[in-house]
Amino acid sequence: MPTSPAAKKVTLTPHPGTPAPTVRSIIASVSTTPGSLTLGFELHADLASLRIPSPAPSEAAEFLWQHTCFEAFIAVGDADPYREFNFSPSSRWAAYAFRSYRERDANSPVLSPPRITVAHFADVLTLQAWLPAAAIPRCQAGQQLRLGLAAVIESSTGELSYWAANHPGPKPDFHQRAGFVLELPPLHR
Repeated sequence: MPTSPAAKKVTLTPHPGTPAPTVRSIIASVSTTPGSLTLGFELHADLASLRIPSPAPSEAAEFLWQHTCFEAFIAVGDADPYREFNFSPSSRWAAYAFRSYRERDANSPVLSPPRITVAHFADVLTLQAWLPAAAIPRCQAGQQLRLGLAAVIESSTGELSYWAANHPGPKPDFHQRAGFVLELPPLHR
C-alpha cells in the first residue's frame, strides 16, 4: 500500500464480541497531501474464507457496512459534527455528515466522491481511498482532525466482525468519539 513518508498507521483489532479467526491483521493508514486525504487499508487473511464484494462501478451506495467494507470517521477536535465514509472492495462508497452522535445532518451538501483503488493478492486485499479536501471538515487555527478508522469483515458464513483501533464500548460502535484515536494537522487546501 503506497503511502507518504508522513503516513500514520494503526493496527485494527476485532471487537472482543466478534472474533474473526481467519483474519490475521488489518492495518490502516492515513496521510495528507495538499488538497486531499489518503486512507489505506491492508486486510491480511484467508480471503477465500471471507465474503468480498465483487467489483462494481464506483458509485454511492447504501448499507455497505452490512458486508465487508472499510470505514473512516473524521471530526475536528472535540466538536460534535463529524463525517463518515464507507469504502467497499467493490469500489462503491458512501459519505455521511452528522450533527452529533448518530444524528444525521439532512442539510449537509452532497460530499465529493472519493477515488478508490483495490488490489487482491493471495492472502492480502488492499484498498486505498483519496478524499478531496472538499469532503473533509475544515479546521480553525490550532485545531486538529480526529479520525477513527475501522472495518467490517464478513465471513463466508455471513458472520460480521468489527475492527477498529479502539473499541470504547461493550458493543461495536464506530461512531463513539473515544474511537477517534488518530490526530492529524489541518488539511492544506
